[in-house]
Amino acid sequence: MNTVRKINDELAIAGQITLDQLEQIANEGYKSILNLRLPDEIDLLANEQEKTEFLGLYYLNVPTKTEDINHEGMLQIYQTITELPKPTLIHCDNSIRSAAIVLLYIAIKQGITFEKALQKVITLGLI
Repeated sequence: MNTVRKINDELAIAGQITLDQLEQIANEGYKSILNLRLPDEIDLLANEQEKTEFLGLYYLNVPTKTEDINHEGMLQIYQTITELPKPTLIHCDNSIRSAAIVLLYIAIKQGITFEKALQKVITLGLI
């Protein structure tokens, strides 16, 4: 089971979540789930969207490969995260992609250029 890590009052990250974790996330007041996993990855939560929406949460899947995190793609994900109901849990398979995306999102929101934020994410070894 992957640990859910609260980053701030709006965002948390995790690897692949389980049904039990999904129920706990809903009970803790999260409003949306952003899944970064691709449909061909292994160990996906079956029917994650249906289960998430059944619990009253908004669900969005934006398949993202680590090597495809670039300026254009990040701007689209930034806009998506901005529009999602908060608090939002962002997850992938092992939380590395979700951590990179959240760090980039926060940096851009704080006015740091994408290039500087990306360099920090690379320095941290997230991509």
